[in-house]
Amino acid sequence: MFRAKLSVVPGWLALCAAAWLVAGCSSTSVDKTANWSPNRIYAEAKDEAGSGAYDKAVPLYEKLEGRAAGTPLAQQAELEKAYAQFKSGEKPAAITTIDRFIKLHPASPAVDYALYLKGVINFNDDLGMFSFLTRQDLSERDQKAAKESFEAFKELVTRFPDSRYAPDSRLRMNYIVNSLAQYEVHVARYYYTHGAYLAAINRAQQALSDYREVPALEEALYIMVKSYDALGMNDLRDDAQRVLTSNYPKSEYLTRGFKSKEDPWWKVW
Repeated sequence: MFRAKLSVVPGWLALCAAAWLVAGCSSTSVDKTANWSPNRIYAEAKDEAGSGAYDKAVPLYEKLEGRAAGTPLAQQAELEKAYAQFKSGEKPAAITTIDRFIKLHPASPAVDYALYLKGVINFNDDLGMFSFLTRQDLSERDQKAAKESFEAFKELVTRFPDSRYAPDSRLRMNYIVNSLAQYEVHVARYYYTHGAYLAAINRAQQALSDYREVPALEEALYIMVKSYDALGMNDLRDDAQRVLTSNYPKSEYLTRGFKSKEDPWWKVW
């Protein structure tokens, strides 16, 4: 008669299996907030954010959004989560959170703050208006973040002119415009110094066309003068120089040329 042979599990293997099961059970995440009230979750999130632990505050705010859904506290949590994401370096996530807030709560009294925060996040984006301080070739960079920052501030001051955030937004808008114009001129200067005179002229003309009454336009005109001169286009050179001397009669560019490359761009002020 055939008898099935029983397999015997070695003792050490059985112990390993038991240990694995115990470890697996212990690794199961436990929601410590399960029995917390919404107010306690909010208080804990505020404490984490207040101590600089923004990465720990974010999941708490997310818990609160679900636990207090449909309440003003949930809306507050969403905005504070966006700020915590921003401070913890999660800028794209922060922008997404803000855009979602504005879409879901268009009548919220906090929309002005949401727009302001969106503007500030892009205003401080290292890939934006301040990136050329790294000395990377300016032709390889755009100003997407700066432009998006400007649009957020513009929407704020247009929709909420009396908002507490409007005065600072207007100052930042002015700074962004100056920065964007200066960026265009830096690129024009880059092209000029590399012998791409037509590209330099086009970029300088772009700055003159897009911006008004900003300091960078003086250098834009000078770049046009020098570029036309290099191309032997004397009539256009003289026209550009007349415009330059008419608008900037004491221009130092005509007497000493370009400023030192070591000078920070903001010294044009």
